[in-house]
Amino acid sequence: MTRMLPDATFANRTVLVTGGGTGLGKETAHRFGELGARVVIASRKAEHLDPAAEELRGAGVDVLAVPTDVTRPARVAALLETAVERFGRIDVLVNNAAGNFYCPTADLSPAGWKVVIDIALNGVFYCSREIGRHMIEQGGGRIVNVVATYAWTGGPGTAHSAAAKAGVLALTRTLAVEWAQHDVRVNAVSPGPFHSDGAKKRLWPDAKTEAAMKAQVPLQRFATRHEVADAITWLASPFADYVNGEVLVMDGGAHLGRGLTGEA
Repeated sequence: MTRMLPDATFANRTVLVTGGGTGLGKETAHRFGELGARVVIASRKAEHLDPAAEELRGAGVDVLAVPTDVTRPARVAALLETAVERFGRIDVLVNNAAGNFYCPTADLSPAGWKVVIDIALNGVFYCSREIGRHMIEQGGGRIVNVVATYAWTGGPGTAHSAAAKAGVLALTRTLAVEWAQHDVRVNAVSPGPFHSDGAKKRLWPDAKTEAAMKAQVPLQRFATRHEVADAITWLASPFADYVNGEVLVMDGGAHLGRGLTGEA
């Protein structure tokens, strides 16, 4: 597969990807590994981590898998300690771990609200704070957060996730300003729908729903995980060293609407 960055872009660098056992997280770990990085993947479920780690090792990636619950600050601190013990430093953090499900707001339970906020917002804060302090001490680092366009547009059935992602968007810009003086760049990528087993089951479980969602995208297709992972690696690379506090939207133009095409 064609790569957008030189093979050794992340040589001698360590990248930590939360939610790295499946979907976009695993794909992102692969892309960083292909570009020379040592990779740490974290996930709450060991049954996802172990196969992912074996797959990465089979591709020649130096990988460490650490079961972690990002909603628990002590577990995040232990993740950092384990990663630094193995690799000596963390140069890039990708906050990818998230939780989501479609639910009309009137039907959303307090427990459903809390679980998504805990993972998708609080977890990003705990990881950013812990690994960010490490980056400040070592003299620099890069953080890339995964958000969504409904963080600023809103979206039916996504009150919990939209609120969490809006918080992450604000956190991204705040940390970008606070930590720039320490050479810690903080940016975000905002993908539109892309295929993964979890997203398909929760967000477009049937062909009719999927077709309706694609109809809202001017490019008339979903993104691929490869495309999103490429965007993440670019934001973390030296080629984006003057990009800070930005959100790279890659949704095929869906957030712009269909204009006067008559195809709402």
